[in-house]
Amino acid sequence: MSDPFKVLTSKTLTLSQANIDTDQIIPARFLTTTTREGLGAHAFHDWRYEADGSARPEAVLNRIDPTEQRILLAGPNFACGSSREHAPWALLDYGFRAVISTEIADIFTSNALKNGLLPIVVDQATWDDLAAHPEQPVTIDLEAGEIRRGNVAPVPFKVEAFARQCLLDGVDTLGWLQAKLPYIQTYERFREPETN
Repeated sequence: MSDPFKVLTSKTLTLSQANIDTDQIIPARFLTTTTREGLGAHAFHDWRYEADGSARPEAVLNRIDPTEQRILLAGPNFACGSSREHAPWALLDYGFRAVISTEIADIFTSNALKNGLLPIVVDQATWDDLAAHPEQPVTIDLEAGEIRRGNVAPVPFKVEAFARQCLLDGVDTLGWLQAKLPYIQTYERFREPETN
């Protein structure tokens, strides 16, 4: 899993196109791996590279510092299309830690939350305000459940409770279960039938 997610302050990167699907996020030809490492190089691959593999200088994703723009401000219906865990893996490995949009596909939301990427749905006015100020850092406070920017009033957001706790703790579902192993073992000892 990734590091615990409590508070993130970062500039945003805006990709305002509607209906960015998971095949655009990570093309199917890169789904042969079962590890996350290195997938960031293929995030939005067909937007970033020519057929011969040379980088497209006009591609915004080739011109930013991913350590400074860790929040993706995405257009509506983000990550529609087929389900693939490689999509959040690629975004995380590229450097993103959160995605904000007015609409995010349900299956992607589930995959993202299970893998340490925070998807946040906001209203159009909030999205427009964030898009209008790309150079001003945005703070996502998962503990408080709000987005803050400058002197603008905080914008509340909701995350399903179990997924929120896993993000705060920096664990996935399996990690959460493993942390409960002592309790499980104690329960099982008391449930074992007595042998004579």
